[in-house]
Amino acid sequence: MSIKEFCGLYGVWGDPEATRLAYYGLFSLQHRGQESAGIAAVKGNRIESHRGMGLVAEVFKEDALRRLQSSAAIGHTRYSTTGGSDLVNAQPLVVATQHHMIALAHNGNLVNTRQIRNYFGNGEAVLPNVLFHTTSDSELILILLAKYLKDDLAGALKKALQHVQGAYSLLLLTPQGLCAARDPNGFRPLSLGRKGDAWAVASESCAFDLTGFELVRDVEPGEIVTIDAQGVHSTRAFAKKDSKPTHCMFEYIYFARPDSTINGDTVQTVRQSLGRRLAKEFPVQADIVTPIPDSGNEAALGFAQALEIPYGFCFIRNHYVGRTFIQPFNQQREQGVRVKLAVVRDSVRGRRVVVVDDSVVRGTTVRSRIRLLRDAGAKEVHLRVSCPPIRHPCFYGIDFPTRTELIATDRTVDQIREFVGADTLGYLSLEGMLSVMSRPADNYCTACWSSKYPVEATDDPSKYKLEHV
Repeated sequence: MSIKEFCGLYGVWGDPEATRLAYYGLFSLQHRGQESAGIAAVKGNRIESHRGMGLVAEVFKEDALRRLQSSAAIGHTRYSTTGGSDLVNAQPLVVATQHHMIALAHNGNLVNTRQIRNYFGNGEAVLPNVLFHTTSDSELILILLAKYLKDDLAGALKKALQHVQGAYSLLLLTPQGLCAARDPNGFRPLSLGRKGDAWAVASESCAFDLTGFELVRDVEPGEIVTIDAQGVHSTRAFAKKDSKPTHCMFEYIYFARPDSTINGDTVQTVRQSLGRRLAKEFPVQADIVTPIPDSGNEAALGFAQALEIPYGFCFIRNHYVGRTFIQPFNQQREQGVRVKLAVVRDSVRGRRVVVVDDSVVRGTTVRSRIRLLRDAGAKEVHLRVSCPPIRHPCFYGIDFPTRTELIATDRTVDQIREFVGADTLGYLSLEGMLSVMSRPADNYCTACWSSKYPVEATDDPSKYKLEHV
């Protein structure tokens, strides 16, 4: 699989070790972005930050953490979905307005960025002579916010968000408070945690586990949560009647860590249920079931348990290679595929092997893995996939934006089977996938499978759409 994703957010308010907690929180969210990392912290009436390209451990050393020590901080790990993989686009973004310094961290992808930029550039510009410093859609939110900001950060954010469309989970930090906001569809996860008098906000609850916070609840779609010296306050950027939950199903299929709870569902439980449902729809006689690590582990376990077939790890993952999908360029991604996994030959020689993968996008990754099993002496190789065929682009933060990249766009299932070299191939049905979830089916975004887009996209789908405007 070769999918790229978005970003990870972590913020803390009211703990004297907020900066260090943000640092540890980013470690828990490293899987959500490996291109750059950053932390912004309140220092008196100012906000100071440290950002860099690379992994969290590469970007932050002890001197940077000491310099940023504070009781209020937000952090960000990035994969670029709009704007190039450059330091100028690393987050949190920090600006000084007439009233406050503001730091912003954004997870998601806006779908009307050109519309907003044109709005800035014509005779009705909201700000005169706007100078853009990045090619990231996140900066547009920050500029809109600066127009409306006086004293009430939440009120200004509410006005700013009326102009933007798409997927966004946001953290905003000023010397006066921390704001967390989520788009009215709730595409991207965002959760609130507490430890004594301190509060934290994170993309996934697994970050709370590492830093000692207890999950309190999700930030609701369309909600703005403000944390300041007076406590925690909630307001709505969009009325509940205008907020329609359509949570991204790919968070459960692939992106989120299995130990996270998002939108009320534990990811590991969902993935095992997907595997059991897949076994019901596409049973097979085999000697061993193996996942393609790591996001296929739980689905493979559920599949094996349902059919009472032994479960084993026929692939050994090289833990010094990052997740293949998250490399920003094709050449890097292809090189990562070649070195990421090896086969335990004694586990597959002369045996019928079921390979369970979470999804198939381009097909090149799984084809190379099936070839490895054949070379190691597998008698049969059966491929099972714990989601339906991906046939449509995503505009909300998953970076497979063109139909030409998707193997299922113009191939039948049997043609895909032939391409990847499997003896049989079974995809979980859309109905089967949604049947394991705790919420109604229409509470989840399935656009990449069904072409039913909750929010219309007016943008060029390219991640570089703001490079030359």
